[in-house]
Amino acid sequence: MRAEVVSMDAKHPDKEAIKRAGQILQNGGLVAFPTETVYGLGGNALDPRASMKIYAAKGRPSDNPLIIHIADMSSLPKIVSEIPAKAQLLAEKFWPGPLTMILPKAEIVPGETTGGLDSVAVRFPSDLIAQELIKAAGGFVAAPSANTSGRPSPTRAEHVEEDLGDAIDMILDGGQVGIGLESTIVDFTEDIPVVLRPGYISLEMLQEILGEVRMDRGLLITDSSVHPKAPGMKYRHYAPKADLAVVEGNTEQVIAYINRMTEEAVSQGRRVGIIATDETSALYKNGVVRSIGSREDEETIAHHLYEVLRDFDGDGVSAIYSEAFYTPRMGQAIMNRLLKAAGHKIINVQEEQE
Repeated sequence: MRAEVVSMDAKHPDKEAIKRAGQILQNGGLVAFPTETVYGLGGNALDPRASMKIYAAKGRPSDNPLIIHIADMSSLPKIVSEIPAKAQLLAEKFWPGPLTMILPKAEIVPGETTGGLDSVAVRFPSDLIAQELIKAAGGFVAAPSANTSGRPSPTRAEHVEEDLGDAIDMILDGGQVGIGLESTIVDFTEDIPVVLRPGYISLEMLQEILGEVRMDRGLLITDSSVHPKAPGMKYRHYAPKADLAVVEGNTEQVIAYINRMTEEAVSQGRRVGIIATDETSALYKNGVVRSIGSREDEETIAHHLYEVLRDFDGDGVSAIYSEAFYTPRMGQAIMNRLLKAAGHKIINVQEEQE
């Protein structure tokens, strides 16, 4: 049965539709909904069968934890056994917003939701549709991104319908999301807070509030034997259908390299995709060129990343080359997702020429 799609104004949610969606969740069904980051696939976080349904719908390994979404700070003590002082500080600063915190779980939270861990990931989204749905569902909604596991995360309801339309009950369409990258995840189960997934809230922003914060080792190296323990980061993610490579180095050399590789592919009858920016897109001579945004406004790059990766799936390209995006504030989060999508295939043009 095809999912029911209900469109609504993100600033004025359809309360009747949300009430029905909340009832679906309370009855063990699945509902996709917008947040300020990406669309989430919601199930009752306290129902182990609902969590297993989420894994099955996504084709996601069941040892990959789910994030529990709340819509009221008073809900937090019900699902965690401890709230460290530093976690309280971050909650006061960034909730509601694109921040997920990992805390020791309470007994009420089933192991199916946490991937068998003794900790639980919790987020309080700022999107009004998300907040109203969480309340209508009973206050605790487990929700990974609403896409088939491994695919680019959905930033529009159409992406959800494409991936999961036959596997879930309802999709709440609130239009395109605001940020376009998943939330920052901070782990408070160790003595020093650890960033397990970079996002809109940067390491520097966290350090301003907390002082010492470190990055998870699995984010800093590409050793396949070291895996981040954050939800959504243990396995390959965000990948388009075509092979993707990230090209880094001097801008002129990057453009020249991509042009050369594209020309070679076109001469062999193959189509190539190129991820460029507003500043560079006109400098590419062949291939399917898509601008991801402007380096002068790095939020536009984050906003369009997953959409651009999905768009190439309909272009019949056999390979995609992307410029690297080491922008000042969100560059860490953007490159984290881009390298995951590329399977960490990165080409340094300076090294190539040495």
